[in-house]
This record gives sequence, C-alpha cells and structure tokens, in this order.
Amino acid sequence: MGTTSSFASEGDSSEEAKELNVKELILEHLADSYEWHITTWGEHHISVPLPVIVKGENSGWNVFCSSKLNHGASEYKGFYIASEGDYKGKIVEKNASGEEIRPWDISITKNAFALIICSIITLVLILSVARWYKKNSTAENPKVPGGFIGFMELFIMSVNDDIIKPCIGKNYKKFAPYLLTTFFFIFINNIAGLIPIFPFGATVTGNIAVTLVLAVFTMVIVNVFGTKEYWKEIFWPEVPTWLKVPIPIMPAIELVGIVTKPFALMIRLFANILAGHSIVLGLVCLIFVTVKLGTGINTSMTVVSVMLTIFISFVEILVAYIQAYVFTMLSAVFIGLAQVEPHKEKNHK
Repeated sequence: MGTTSSFASEGDSSEEAKELNVKELILEHLADSYEWHITTWGEHHISVPLPVIVKGENSGWNVFCSSKLNHGASEYKGFYIASEGDYKGKIVEKNASGEEIRPWDISITKNAFALIICSIITLVLILSVARWYKKNSTAENPKVPGGFIGFMELFIMSVNDDIIKPCIGKNYKKFAPYLLTTFFFIFINNIAGLIPIFPFGATVTGNIAVTLVLAVFTMVIVNVFGTKEYWKEIFWPEVPTWLKVPIPIMPAIELVGIVTKPFALMIRLFANILAGHSIVLGLVCLIFVTVKLGTGINTSMTVVSVMLTIFISFVEILVAYIQAYVFTMLSAVFIGLAQVEPHKEKNHK
C-alpha cells in the first residue's frame, strides 16, 4: 500500500497537512485501482502498472497498460478514469451523445492481482504438503513430518478436527476440502493485506465482491448437498399447522434464512477486515492532522499514533486468523445443519 511513504510526502509542509482530508485519503487507500501505487517521491508517483482490458461501445476490445492513463490524468483511445460522479475511480468513455458511460471492464486491478498472487501462494502451500505425503509417507512406510510440513499438518488437522469434524458430523470428509481451502484462502489474504510491501498490502477480503463470492459458494454447497429432511424442515417444519397453512409463515421465514445466513458471512468478514485497515490508516493520519496544533502536541501525538498503530497491527494479525476461523466455522455449522437426518433414524441410534 505504501501508506507510510504516501503520508510522508503529504506531510512535507504544514499547509498540505492542514488540507488533509482524512476520510477521502482512507477511502482512496482502501479502494481498488488500475495500478499498484508504491510511494510518492516529491511530485513523482512510483507505481506498478497493471493490464487494462476493456470493451468500448465503438472501439471494441482494447488491452493496454494502465500507465497509458497516467494516474488518471490523461486519456487513451477514448478511455479515461472518472474523477467524480457515480463512476469515480473507474474507467469510462463517452458515447455519441457525450454521456459518460462504463465499458465492459475485466481489467486486472490491484485487488484482482493480489487475489491471483494469494491464490498461487495457497496452492503452493497446500500442494507442497500433499506432495510430501505422497512421496514420503505411505501406509507401508509412514514418516513423521517435521519443519514446515509438520507445522502445516498441525494447522490443517487443527481446522479439520476442531472445526469441520464436530460441526458437520459423519459426512465431514465430503466438505473438508472446500472448508480447508476457504480457511487458508481467507487467512493468507488477511495476512497479505497487513504487509505494506508489493505485491502485498491490498485489502482483498475487505472487498465485498470477494466476500460475496465466498458466501455464495457456501450457500450453494449448503443447499445443493442438503438432505431431504433439511428441505422438509424448510417447506414443512414441525410447528403448529396454522403457521404453515393457509399462510406459509414459517416456510417463508425458513426460505429467507437460506439467504440471510450467507449474507451474515459476507458482511462479517468484509466489515471486520475493512474496519481494521481503516483504524490503522486513521491512526497514521493523526500525525499529519495534528501538525497545525504545534510541535509539542504533534510530537506527542506522533508517539501515541506510532504505538497504537503497532498495537493494532498485532491485533490485526490475530483478527486475520479469527476471521478465517469464524467464516470456516459458520460455514461448517450451516453445512452441518443441512445434513440433518430423519428423526426416527436419530432416535433409533
């Protein structure tokens, strides 16, 4: 994110500090972008350009480097980054009527690039463990892993035995691959978002589109693999008949619950990660906001800001694990509730 360096350049003069818009600055750093801003040195922006892939109304598909847009200050082939309005920060073009419209946009933005990097890291970690077991630990010649493989085994078995198995029950093996992948994907993205060095630092899990996709995956798995008893409890639950007919009150509530449960997953992860990053950025802003209050106050607030930022950063490491844990646990709980068995079979057991 290059947060510290960016702030430093903005704090070169007290005049700039007076004009600092904290809200806008925080939103800008948390927002997605078409380039990866590293730092600002004087008036020179140091950024990593990313590929822009858009389909214009008249020009068709275009692929070019985001550096062509010069940080949003120039236009290329009729495309430019809107500086205000509903499409602020997005690539737009003008139609024949002169109206600002959005082209089809499948560009590799900062969040998309970070998502690819973290997905590759997740695959490498998991597949390296699987490869070691396939090669070194067989039923005929079992070996005890050590070092990195041993640590990963401890991590994986902790999630499997403490979350997945007790929450789902006897069918847990069917859903363990998805839930383990979800846990490590979220955890790695959360940790990567705390490292302010390229190619890390993007708030991927603080993007509601990402948490929405994760929540939709859970919702699909819950309902596609739900048992007959699960669907029976939705459409014909064991409640007084007047709550089911002639007005299907309880079935309607149960159907709404199909959507609200994944919605809670989506909002919980998105809000907690976004809030943590916002707090860190807000604390850093204290240094520059208090410049106009004098050297004494500014110095003391700088010390307070740095200490609190370090503390919150350590808390964020814990939160990165907790949020991955909670999302996986709730997903496992929802899947387990959908694996309900007929009551007669339960009583027989």
